[in-house]
Amino acid sequence: MGSPNEIRQFLTSRRASISPEQAGLGAYGRRRRVSGLRREEVALLAGISVEYYIQLERGKVRGVSEDVLAAVARALHLDDVERRHLFDLVRAAKMAPRRRSEAPQRVRPGVQRVLDTITESAAFVRNGRLDILSANRLGYALYSEVFVNPERPANLARFIFLDERSHEFYVDWDGIADASVGNLRIEAGRDPYDRDLTELIGELSTRSEAFRVRWAAHDVRQYRTGTQPFHHPLVGDLTLGYEALTLAADIGLTLLVYSAEPGSPSQAALDRLASGGWPPTAEATRPGTTTGSGDPAPTAVVPKRSAQA
Repeated sequence: MGSPNEIRQFLTSRRASISPEQAGLGAYGRRRRVSGLRREEVALLAGISVEYYIQLERGKVRGVSEDVLAAVARALHLDDVERRHLFDLVRAAKMAPRRRSEAPQRVRPGVQRVLDTITESAAFVRNGRLDILSANRLGYALYSEVFVNPERPANLARFIFLDERSHEFYVDWDGIADASVGNLRIEAGRDPYDRDLTELIGELSTRSEAFRVRWAAHDVRQYRTGTQPFHHPLVGDLTLGYEALTLAADIGLTLLVYSAEPGSPSQAALDRLASGGWPPTAEATRPGTTTGSGDPAPTAVVPKRSAQA
């Protein structure tokens, strides 16, 4: 995940995705060998020389200014997520590669208390690698399929691309697969020297063609708010709205809360899920595995399927 190469591939992919007409150039140049913008067209739109843009696209960014990056972002019609990703890639490319040893991420007790006070919605905390670090009771119940695998921390990307259960659990599997890769792209741009992230991407690239294809597209995406349909093995279909809240005091951690419309069938399904006896007892957990608060984390033991499911 070297940053100069990432810059080149990201800018190349964005050039290919926008036509001269979309960029306001009309029929600029009649004979074209590319469907998207040429380098000289991006330079023209950004108000910089062609040579300067070529150097930028090659990842030679040591002296590039934020004003130039902003101009290139406008020329390529980058949205705010893509724009921040470009800035992150350039910032990382200017930094010297570094090795570091980090303590495992944990959820602070105060955050865990917040999780535990959320009783009518499913909630969990994850990092940028899509590791679920902790959850409330309903969060563990909603994502019980993810916790079937005893490996900890449970990782959403591994579940999506390496576990066949994910295709039934996520009604819109393609959408969630796109979103997960887009989020990992953002994290890779923010911190390309994260060894655990590099190993995760290498594993997924080796084992999943669906991941490889999406990773090669260089699309970036960020969870913020929306709706997500699920098919849960215990309670059937439910559609939940979600809010992704950045934890300002814990860099890289996000609190996700899933809720249902009051009085809806999805709320009834959540209510049934909440009464299903979660979290599992200590006997049903893997020895030595804990949540962010130090409590046992659920593992492969899943409640018996209800007749209502």
